[in-house]
Amino acid sequence: MAVRAIRGAIQVDADTRDDILEGSAELVRAVLKRNELVSDDIISILFTATPDITAEFPAYAARLLGLTDVPLMCASEIAVPGALPRTLRLLAHVDTSRSRAELRHVYLRGAAALRTDLPQ
Repeated sequence: MAVRAIRGAIQVDADTRDDILEGSAELVRAVLKRNELVSDDIISILFTATPDITAEFPAYAARLLGLTDVPLMCASEIAVPGALPRTLRLLAHVDTSRSRAELRHVYLRGAAALRTDLPQ
């Protein structure tokens, strides 16, 4: 098994607790499903949020999904002028036998515009 990193992002509709939890959960579920991963495969996940997202910790959604023994951390993205607003990102470190080329990074909703080079 190798340690690999998977990226993902989602744009949420508003800076509300419900929107953040719903969007974060959707993103985590999509990363796990598209890469055929289970909780035991995850080493850690770093979540970031654009500075306009403050109503809840995105990592809390992962806890609600059952990732209770996975190290999770949240941070704020830098405030780049013109950057996509209300965006949650994750960087998941996983144990997998897949090569980098076989991994599926996940960009959902408005965040799909960030990586038009990737299949959706």
